[in-house]
Amino acid sequence: MKKDQRVQHEFNYLKKQYPKIKQQVAESKNKKLWHHEAVIRNKIKDLKALPANHLGGYRETYDGYVSLLEEVSVRLLESYNKSNNTNYRFDEIVEGNFKAYLNSGIISVLVTSHIPKIVAEEFSRLLPENPKDEYPTARKMKRKFFLHLGETNTGKTYNALQRLKQSGNGVYLAPLRILALENYERLNREGVPCNLLTGEEEIKVEGARHSSCTVEKADILNFYEVAVIDEIQLISDSQRGDAWTRAILGLCCPEIHLCGALNAKEQLIKMIKDCGDDLEIKEYSRLVPLQTQRARVKFSDVRRGDALVAFSKRKVLSLSRYFSERGIKNSVIYGDLPPEVRRFQYDSFISGENHILISTDAIGMGVNLPIRRIVFTEIKKFDGEEFRFLSSQEVKQIAGRAGRIGIYDVGYVACMNDDISFIENQLQIQDEQIEKSVVGPSEVILDIGWLPLKEKLALWSTREESLKYYRKKDVRDQILILDKLRPYKLSEAVEWRLMMLPFDVNSEELLGQFIIYVEEIFIMKTGKLSKPLLNSHTLSEYEEYYQKVNLYYSFSKSLNLDFDEQWVYETRKRVSDEINRLL
Repeated sequence: MKKDQRVQHEFNYLKKQYPKIKQQVAESKNKKLWHHEAVIRNKIKDLKALPANHLGGYRETYDGYVSLLEEVSVRLLESYNKSNNTNYRFDEIVEGNFKAYLNSGIISVLVTSHIPKIVAEEFSRLLPENPKDEYPTARKMKRKFFLHLGETNTGKTYNALQRLKQSGNGVYLAPLRILALENYERLNREGVPCNLLTGEEEIKVEGARHSSCTVEKADILNFYEVAVIDEIQLISDSQRGDAWTRAILGLCCPEIHLCGALNAKEQLIKMIKDCGDDLEIKEYSRLVPLQTQRARVKFSDVRRGDALVAFSKRKVLSLSRYFSERGIKNSVIYGDLPPEVRRFQYDSFISGENHILISTDAIGMGVNLPIRRIVFTEIKKFDGEEFRFLSSQEVKQIAGRAGRIGIYDVGYVACMNDDISFIENQLQIQDEQIEKSVVGPSEVILDIGWLPLKEKLALWSTREESLKYYRKKDVRDQILILDKLRPYKLSEAVEWRLMMLPFDVNSEELLGQFIIYVEEIFIMKTGKLSKPLLNSHTLSEYEEYYQKVNLYYSFSKSLNLDFDEQWVYETRKRVSDEINRLL
């Protein structure tokens, strides 16, 4: 068959099919419309592939199929609007999207193009271009920032806390619960009544006008005379940095002290000046010098006051077992340990009961300890995505723990492998400057309709910040939670609260416990949560059980459920005692 004849044959077939399909559409119920829509779009594509210049009736046939597609699309859209309580219009969706409409259909264009466009416009309308403008009360104040920046173990936080103690009311914001706990106890011990507020507990002290909190618990609606924000360089942390950014931009406080690493200096200056606030900078240097030791450290060289640093729980426990078997008592620190256990381990080292300390890089952010020498057992760590060499800031944070005024007038740094040149280089080079602070999503996102919270959050995360010194928070954990919550059809306000709960979503056990709690409250309507069960008596199981107890607490507090708070505190203590016994 010649080409022209073949084209004519194909066109005749498409032309002949039109009235048949039109009749089917007229008689079809909504469930069948999806099939008809796909058939009609394919017919239109086939028509567009034919040369139309010599085909009689081509325009009428083409327009007929397009008109029929519109009829089907309008009916599909009406069904969608009815199911979702929306009022989308066909012409608004197709305008500017006709090609995509022919390729993928009306609902696909609605969901992948039209709604995201509307939501993006709502983001632009409701969310200010500059994150500082999300905090109008703070913008009306004239604030002054005092930047205490420098190396580890140089008295930055100590000096800031002296001003906090002198104030009529104030707040200390910590990166870790154990630091919030330490300064809560310090302030109360020194005659300044202070409350404790973290994601795991609330302890109210009679007459207290000061609070020691984890940074996520900062109350930006309250007025403070003095605020101290610790480890301020964490503004750049992809998962938690938004809490520090929020505190800087939003605290209603005329005097704010920021303590942390020097590489945050320029970024902090930009943010503070942009807010129209004043600032004063004090840079700190070590009073106790650091000295590297070239000789490779052997196990037999380890002495009282040494801290061995590894980068996994497995390695820390292995080293601890090695020294314990040889009669060398040791304290251990790693990320999974409850704060009460860390406190016991720290105190045993400080008192001299335990001769050495074995720790992950958790040692780099915590209480000051009488450490004679830091010994790096390795120089690579797994950061959740890859094994990499330690950064200069990580080396400085860890090595800076060596030395203590009045106890060890020189802090020594050494390695168990031939890596001392790397450590020396990292100690000497200038830290990479922080160039962007992390910002998180605002609750105003709940005021935007058209999409489920998960999709809105994903869309928010791809929206570029207009100011180049801010970047979006990594919301993968929150999106995972929202995906797990989808079958339960909860309100967005409840979803928002639940996605903010502080637990490790990458733990299958904890995520499973979370889903059990969701079903207890929203499916079985129990009104309160069941207490988690301890499955075995291993170290790992106790650590996981402790986290389940924390989840029981934080889930109950978030939704204002009735729960056994006394049981929480008693169980934490019992589990912490068992962990200490096993260690």
